[in-house]
Amino acid sequence: MNDASAYTPPKVWTWETENGGAFAKTNRPIAGPTHDKVLPVGRHPLQLYSLATPNGVKVTIMLEELLALGLRGAEYDAHLIKIGDGDQFGSGFVEINPNSKIPALMDHSTPKPTRIFESGAILLYLAEKFDAFLPVDQALRAECLSWLFWQMGSAPYLGGGFGHFYVYAPFKIEYCIDRFAMEVKRQLDVLDRRLADHQYMCGDEYTIADIAIWPWYGALVANQVYDAAEFLDARSYTNVVRWQQEIATRDAVRRGRMVNRTSGPLEDQLHERHDSSDFDTGTQDKVEASG
Repeated sequence: MNDASAYTPPKVWTWETENGGAFAKTNRPIAGPTHDKVLPVGRHPLQLYSLATPNGVKVTIMLEELLALGLRGAEYDAHLIKIGDGDQFGSGFVEINPNSKIPALMDHSTPKPTRIFESGAILLYLAEKFDAFLPVDQALRAECLSWLFWQMGSAPYLGGGFGHFYVYAPFKIEYCIDRFAMEVKRQLDVLDRRLADHQYMCGDEYTIADIAIWPWYGALVANQVYDAAEFLDARSYTNVVRWQQEIATRDAVRRGRMVNRTSGPLEDQLHERHDSSDFDTGTQDKVEASG
């Protein structure tokens, strides 16, 4: 398996269920549910089903930022989806997102409940619903959406490409790591050049573009994903580092990173969020201490 030159693709690919490294038990080549499971519904109009991966963190940061503006309509329940256990293949989740990826959101404030899936679509939906974090000026709005969709198109090379082969693949393949490391460094350079002359991705205004990009590339330079900052010389992208540190100081960002988190320090893990008071009473250190 370690000899990359020994593999010859078959005429027709077939699925080997044990192939795939860390995600072999959850990855599969077909869609649809694997089991029946009704999703819980809390008391707020917005119901989020997620996990604190970078894509999940985008949405919880956005919701906490909206609440920080005093927009009480953005109150939400955040339910934990354990992707390692295959929760994303439950029938209730697949009804919201037929692609079986977190995050997924239901808005029960509309005449007929509205489902939204794909993190970029959720950010845009919330920005338009609450008229926040999306520029009004047409040119700035276009710039913001361009960077939002840049992130949606670029991050798979960071996560499914570099992250997978650097961390999760069952063995190291030099070609794959080199290929995706080169692309990720190019992406960091794109960001660094942009942020050299702009406080945020769209200028002086903090927007959904920053909220989308920060959980991926901010976490990368802060060595919070893949333990690869040294390997990628991420600290050399000084403008990205400055931007990452500035956004990290926002209270809403700090709270958003905690929601649906199941790893790291217990005091930073809020497995589910149903009320703002949960940040004070429901973190995992307090849950475990209470027995």
